[in-house]
Amino acid sequence: MSSELIEKIRQRSHELDPCTQSNYSKFDVKHTDLSLSVSFETKTLAGVVTYTLINKDASNEVILDTSVLDINQVKVNGNSAEYKLGELSMYGTPLIIPIDSKQQEIQITVEYNTTDKCTAIQFIQGDTGPYIFSQCQAIHARSLFPCFDTPGVKSPYKFTAKSPSVCTMSGRPQPSSQKNIYYFDQPIPIPSYLVSITSGNLKKAPIGPRSDVYSEEPNLAACKWEFEKDMENFIQIAEQLVFEYEWERFDSLVLPSSFPYGGMEIPNMTQLTPTLICKDRTQTKVMAHELAHSWSGNLVTNCSWEHFWMNEGWTVYLERRIVGAIAAAEAKSQGKANPEEYGEQVRHFNMIIGWNGLIDSVNTMDPKFTSLVWDLENQDPDDAFSRIPYEKGFSFLFHLECKLGGLKAFDPFIKYYFKKFRYTSLNSAEFVKTLYEFYEPLGKASLLDSIDWNTWLFGSGLPEYPNFDTTLADQVFQYVEKWVTTIQNNGDILQQFSETDVESFEGEQEMLLLETLTEKFKTMKVSPDLIKKLPEIYPKYNNSGNGEFISRWNELLISFGKYNATDPIVQKFANWIGSVGRMKYVRPGYKLLISGVSLEFAIATFKRFENNYHPICKTMVKKDLGLDV
Repeated sequence: MSSELIEKIRQRSHELDPCTQSNYSKFDVKHTDLSLSVSFETKTLAGVVTYTLINKDASNEVILDTSVLDINQVKVNGNSAEYKLGELSMYGTPLIIPIDSKQQEIQITVEYNTTDKCTAIQFIQGDTGPYIFSQCQAIHARSLFPCFDTPGVKSPYKFTAKSPSVCTMSGRPQPSSQKNIYYFDQPIPIPSYLVSITSGNLKKAPIGPRSDVYSEEPNLAACKWEFEKDMENFIQIAEQLVFEYEWERFDSLVLPSSFPYGGMEIPNMTQLTPTLICKDRTQTKVMAHELAHSWSGNLVTNCSWEHFWMNEGWTVYLERRIVGAIAAAEAKSQGKANPEEYGEQVRHFNMIIGWNGLIDSVNTMDPKFTSLVWDLENQDPDDAFSRIPYEKGFSFLFHLECKLGGLKAFDPFIKYYFKKFRYTSLNSAEFVKTLYEFYEPLGKASLLDSIDWNTWLFGSGLPEYPNFDTTLADQVFQYVEKWVTTIQNNGDILQQFSETDVESFEGEQEMLLLETLTEKFKTMKVSPDLIKKLPEIYPKYNNSGNGEFISRWNELLISFGKYNATDPIVQKFANWIGSVGRMKYVRPGYKLLISGVSLEFAIATFKRFENNYHPICKTMVKKDLGLDV
């Protein structure tokens, strides 16, 4: 039964990554050397990349992915070599290098420069001087250096960075006696999308015995305070769940505001959005998420972006286990009864928040991108990006956990799976095969046989609603029902509600409150006058600097308040989405301006701020606004 099932799953997706033009399957990459020289004047990088390749199939050419690069010279085994560039497509321009098919080990060197069209890097003015950072996921590495730009290829690296400012890259810093030259070693094989460079006036501070945080100096103390409480605890809990942390150090870098993601799991130097520095530690779970990527994604990797759920679903699963364990430990230290039970309540509460996000994503995404396994032939994987691989992927793993007997039955599989596939990349069929491989000897094959694999992996839309522990959520839902009853009875909301009502709520309970009020109000006749009283009732949300509150609060106000474009509420929110680059806030923010104010105002706001955004964010917002890309 399992072999037939696995073959059917295998046949439903591409054997090779459709988002690369390289001939990566014909080679093993033994080692990669990458040198990057930063020019803040020209806003370009001069690069030299050298690959040591094993020619597995007697191929007579090496084909590398490139995009908007200027190729200066190619060498094969140290000698100048002919090359040609293929046709331009949505996946860039392939670099084709003839080689001797009889030679098994080959060294390829390419000297090149980036251009002003590079989508992987952004030059900006930081708080204290010029700054550059890179972001290669999903297929932007090819605009940073010629490469096999697919998560199906992993290589150990040696990196060199040359810059007048401090540099970080995707490896362990090595000693350097030369001014403005920085060396890094990455002995653990990594894919191209994890290659990174940053350079600026960076300082660091310790946040744990094996962790530092980097940022520009004005923000360093705040960054240190935000993360130092739990960093080492996160690592130790993750090690108990999976196995020992293999990367030696877990350092992190808080980037400027234009960084388009919450975090990026760069090995040895996780990149983080400054929106996490909200002075209340409510967003530190993003750090737990990026740490979990040290195993899920970085050690064990999806073989193509069609199986992206395997990176993110597993990472959300581990993140929530870490957050639940932290909550249990705190409850125990406070002398609370049943701390383990409380930890599970916190984990389940985070699941509920995630489920709400999944509903929103399913309702707004193209149905073909609401399945776990995607078809990305002739498709930019950035177009498929949403919360779905994170939350639907998590739901799938939680379903397996419950089906197979709970945490005690599932935890040994976690260790087995990550041990088996570390340093490699895999697809969904191999994942299912490994489930059977582990559980069949334990007499649980029939449980696996009962799972609707086709619907879970390839079906669009929402999965079956999970059985959540709603203990912590019920406190919020009961309070929301008081709102519903008061409005239905035409009660005086200024008399019935105040900020003191929510003083006992944890931060994420408050986030759920704002989400749930928004959803309830969609089904009720709520007057704009009532909405305009909310800032008086909850001034803390109106004045919050926490992006999670700002985004939810303004959705509540602007969706129902019938504000015009000149209203201070609208202007304040428009200026805020112009000041942050995190797509989690920016893209829904513009969609809110479209629905709550007007398309014209949303476009005008974007045109004011578009130069503040990262190229990836700018492109996606243009698509959302219906502008030419």
